[in-house]
Amino acid sequence: MLTAARLGAAALAGALLAGVAAVPALADDPASPSPEASVSGSPSVSGSPSGAVSESPSGSTSGSPSGSATGSASGSPASSGVPAGLYGKGDPQYDGVWRQSLALIALRQENVEPAEAAVKWLLDQQCADGGWPSYRVEGAACVPATEDSNATAMAVQALTVLGDHKEQVTRGTDWLRATQTVDGTWAYNPGTPGDANSTAMAVNALLAAGLDPATTAVPGGQSAYRGLASFQLGCWTSAEQRGAYVYQPVAGAPAAPNTLASAQALLAAAGGRLPVTTADRKDAAPKALACPDSPGDGPVAHTDSAEADASWLTGRLAANGQRLLLDTPGAAATADYNATAWSVLGLVASGHAAEATSAADWLAGNGYAWAAQGRSGTDPAAAATLVLTARAAKLDPYNFGGANMVQLLVDSGPKPKAGPTVGDPEATRAPGSAITEPDENSGFSAGWLIGVGLAVGVVATVLLSLNRRRHNQLAAAASAAHPPTGNASGEGAAGEQPEQHR
Repeated sequence: MLTAARLGAAALAGALLAGVAAVPALADDPASPSPEASVSGSPSVSGSPSGAVSESPSGSTSGSPSGSATGSASGSPASSGVPAGLYGKGDPQYDGVWRQSLALIALRQENVEPAEAAVKWLLDQQCADGGWPSYRVEGAACVPATEDSNATAMAVQALTVLGDHKEQVTRGTDWLRATQTVDGTWAYNPGTPGDANSTAMAVNALLAAGLDPATTAVPGGQSAYRGLASFQLGCWTSAEQRGAYVYQPVAGAPAAPNTLASAQALLAAAGGRLPVTTADRKDAAPKALACPDSPGDGPVAHTDSAEADASWLTGRLAANGQRLLLDTPGAAATADYNATAWSVLGLVASGHAAEATSAADWLAGNGYAWAAQGRSGTDPAAAATLVLTARAAKLDPYNFGGANMVQLLVDSGPKPKAGPTVGDPEATRAPGSAITEPDENSGFSAGWLIGVGLAVGVVATVLLSLNRRRHNQLAAAASAAHPPTGNASGEGAAGEQPEQHR
């Protein structure tokens, strides 16, 4: 069905054609631009969406909204350059392991066998105690305080998906279990307060490794599921907040839902991990939290946790044009591509694929700039997240809003050992971004509009050519009817060349 965006483009094309048809006959002036010059190969993309692409943990490509206060164990690799086995060209100080792991998970899902150098780089980042830092310069010593639960959890999932790395996976989950707090939660870095995002990532990793978060706990402490639920807003809050997650409770401050925390927590609460495969589909919409007459103040029961979160996220998506908004204090309420993608993954994992469809379509129509136009080129974490999101929503990552996200991801790192034909590399250059209205996407991409523009250019060229031919015919007829007067040299009375020789 044609959307308003497509109808508007069609109307524009019609207006252009009508305008060309009405152009008067033109002289063959070499100074005039040719009609082909007005049709560019593709419209330019004006950078990445504001706030969407970040190369620090506080941005949309990190696991935690707050990130690590201490950074990597050995500082920025700016002096030595980006390692050859790493995906992406940006500074990996805060997200090296995170983006590498996401890339490996997404490519393995698409049956692309990554380069040995890419896998070796991830393995070499692991510390002797089993944890991973956000990034460690080759040869630098591990600093336990900088080991990162988000990086470790994602690396465990990547190595589980790749297979044949049981020892490293076990050491990774042992580190996670050793750094769990007595309240069942995880912090970004050991020794700091727990947060919802880090706890959710750890639960994902436990599930990937075949461990049960319902029983995973330190001696005398709460389980991982119980710890995750401690960040969820329950019956003691207002109805419009119930089911959402806070990033981290702040003593003396009112509870505030956090969109990224809620989105990333849903996959864990639903018992999911990466990559997300289609779960048993539920016919009904997500159930909002049912509150008794005398609401308690304890955590939401695990059986209700995913449903309540899915209900809250579905409501936020519907209220904001099928995408979530950044809720960083002081930041403009712009689209949060990362949270939107994670909400799709969580909704599919919780059985609510129907509620995820429109958000996945919005990402298809708007996500290209997020993945491909970062400060250092392709953001592999964003590209990988969109590959995973597309496949979870049963869309085509090789043609996701007109862009080949798999090829985009492949091109951001070392050449893979093997894999299927990943489509036309030209597709990675399709803009696929910036639909005027977020509800006018339906999978529409700017590639379709480019096709219309090229067609208009071809028709314009033909019509202009016909107009010129008609002009020449009329000029020739006029000369035949009124022959020029002049001397034997062919010059006219005023020394002008005959019209037909101009």
